Amino acid sequence: NAGGPGGRGWGVPMATDIAFALGCLVLLGDRVPFGLKIFLTAVAIVDDLIAVLVIALFYSGGVNLMALGIGLGLLALLVLVNLAGVRSTLLYAVLGLLVWLAFLESGVHATIAGVLIALTIPARNRIDAPTFLGQAKAILEQFERGTDTPGMLTDELQNSAVLALEQVCEQVQAPLQKLEHALQPWVALLIMPVFALANAGVTLSAGIFDTATLPAVLGISLGLVLGKPIGLLGAVWLATRAKIADLPVGVSWSQMLGVSVLAGIGFTMSLFIATLAFVEPATLAAAKVAILGASLVAGTIGVALLLRSTGAPATE
Repeated sequence: NAGGPGGRGWGVPMATDIAFALGCLVLLGDRVPFGLKIFLTAVAIVDDLIAVLVIALFYSGGVNLMALGIGLGLLALLVLVNLAGVRSTLLYAVLGLLVWLAFLESGVHATIAGVLIALTIPARNRIDAPTFLGQAKAILEQFERGTDTPGMLTDELQNSAVLALEQVCEQVQAPLQKLEHALQPWVALLIMPVFALANAGVTLSAGIFDTATLPAVLGISLGLVLGKPIGLLGAVWLATRAKIADLPVGVSWSQMLGVSVLAGIGFTMSLFIATLAFVEPATLAAAKVAILGASLVAGTIGVALLLRSTGAPATE
């Protein structure tokens, strides 16, 4: 989407907002095939990653090579730590913070550091669920054989069982999953609300849309409402025609059209990129209204199309 007067280069309010898009599917309940939900989630995640790359490539300032070198060196250290089998979430958090600071000082947008750091954190568990269940039962039986005196500390047998249970719990949970669980309440209750308040606020006035802001408004609106579904549905059609992929099980082309329109819902990353792309306050305000308005239109049309395309409730 063109940055327009007062903009810097080309603004790209793009990425599909996972929470809002999936929220629309939740409203439809079991009318929507499970494969369609997975498809939309995957699209939204890849879309966010592309948005981060756009930020890194087009909205980074002058590069400080020394700071960038330090950041890349720390990132390489994170990779080595992962390959060495280290699973301490504290270590990954500390090194990750240092990588983020180095990228911030380098002039490369720090959002790219977050994606790279996440790729270095172990995402697999060491033992599967049946193994964990068997070991946990044996450890709990050991704990039960210990002394059970009310008001007393655990005896040596029980203490060793507790420590063994902690180790087994660490092995069944991936560090990435553990960090995600720990950060989830902070993201939901603090980071996202602060982001929304800082970036979504606009002052509506009679002259918010004028000839100066019209190119940006039209580019954003048409890009989200028409460009997104055309590009996504076209890519899926080409992939199926080329035998690279098949439609998800139980999903029809009419449902794929509906979910492609839903993919036009943008909020968090779209607003973030808009703040980077448009430096003129009037243009930025108009761009924010265009993003919110286009997202509302895309969500409404997408849900309507899915309601029309779904008959009896689908089984997951």
